[in-house]
Amino acid sequence: MEITFLGTSSMVPTKDRNVQSIYLEYNGEGILFDCGEGTQRQMNIARINRLKVKKIFISHWHGDHVSGLVGLIQTVGNTENPGKLTIFGPKGTKKHMAHLMNSCIFDLRIEIEIKELVADKPKVVFETDSYEVLAASMTHGVPCLAYSFVEKDRRKMNASKLKKLGISGADIGKLQRGESVKLTGKIVEPDDVSEVIRGKKISLVLDTSLNDNISLLAKDSDLLIGEATYESSKENKAEEYNHMTAEQMAIVANNSNVKSLVLTHFSQRYKTLHDLEKEAKEIFPNTIMAFDFLKLKV
Repeated sequence: MEITFLGTSSMVPTKDRNVQSIYLEYNGEGILFDCGEGTQRQMNIARINRLKVKKIFISHWHGDHVSGLVGLIQTVGNTENPGKLTIFGPKGTKKHMAHLMNSCIFDLRIEIEIKELVADKPKVVFETDSYEVLAASMTHGVPCLAYSFVEKDRRKMNASKLKKLGISGADIGKLQRGESVKLTGKIVEPDDVSEVIRGKKISLVLDTSLNDNISLLAKDSDLLIGEATYESSKENKAEEYNHMTAEQMAIVANNSNVKSLVLTHFSQRYKTLHDLEKEAKEIFPNTIMAFDFLKLKV
């Protein structure tokens, strides 16, 4: 599992920071969280194959988080067999997508499925055999969501133990699913020949003021990606515009049993991030300041 930060700025791009988009690759599948202006160019620079993107999770419909959608859709759709793209977002996503797709002229050659999500409390909104995505509503003055990508626990089989007991074929599949198997005169339990590998959890909280859902969603995350639009001296301004400070996000990480915190979504007023980093690390030492094209393996 690898995360690439394609933009780390708040509201407007700067010379060094593009607006928001975060790319997650899991077992060869590409997932975007937000798609701000210039996202597909950032993907080119990061050497990310845009055709891998099959799902986009939108936090909210402010322009700096969605204005790259049309370009990306047009580019992906201009290929042979572009397949299907599923776009998840808060209430109003279907209406906004309809307006967006009518804003310019091109042949829509890709199948687009749109799923509007309502999640007053953290809940599963998408699931596969290997992972699930949770969403929870945020406080930003418009419908807004934060997300968690949660890898499911899996069993790692011990080949030597399987061989010693003579277990093969369908019986291995049963054990992987947590079922016991019966051998001649003996019952073999999954724990006898395997161990459970705990799945990783990544939470993404962008554009919100402080609220209870953040901690509920972020709880026990291996990685929390959170907005830090302002430093603590601008807390009143952060509250006015429904954003958070680096200090506030660090407190959330500290109280939510988070292993690592990555801060992003920085106001253009900050030419350097030293002060933001300092106040966050005083509370939560394992804090990383994101920058465009930062890649993290989880």
